[in-house]
Parts: sequence; structure tokens; C-alpha cells
Amino acid sequence: MSQLCEPAELWTDGDGTPLRLVWRARRFRVSDTPTALVGDCGWWRPFAEHDVSPGRPPLEISGWRFQASGDDGETHVFDLEREPMPGGARSGRWHVVRVFD
Repeated sequence: MSQLCEPAELWTDGDGTPLRLVWRARRFRVSDTPTALVGDCGWWRPFAEHDVSPGRPPLEISGWRFQASGDDGETHVFDLEREPMPGGARSGRWHVVRVFD
């Protein structure tokens, strides 16, 4: 597993599920069912120090893990996350943060 923080272009379907990826000038097509990576909602961070018992802080999709293959058959499992913005919100820019070979 490689830890990274490299920009990538991610194409999704109408529901936001990844379909294809361009990373390091190479095109990959998603070849397995993507898994949503979740984290605390950005708008919740200013209130994080407050007790939310008996519940938990609200969650949002912060990224995706999926297997994708290049035209030459090279296959990896990728973790992508959206770039954080000031104030805890997330931009539309994606970064590859982990690659599993």
C-alpha cells in the first residue's frame, strides 16, 4: 500500500458512484463495486467537542475505495478523497490517497 496525495480526475454516474479515473496521465475504468468511505460531516466539526450521546456525529461520504483497471490490464485498488477546504467543507477536487497493488 502506498500513501499518496496526488490529484486525480474522477467521473461518476448520476448518483455520484465512480465510473472512471485519470491518475498520472493514465485512464482506469472501475472494475468492481465501489465502497463509500465515510467521515464526520464538515459542518459538524465546529460542534465536535459537544456531547452527542446517545447518538453519533452525522456522517457524509468523504471518499471512495474501488478497484480499477487500465487498458493494458494493470489493476489497482484506489482510495480517493475530496480535497478539504477551509472550514471543513470538501471541494469537488479528488486526490488519490492510497493505492493497493
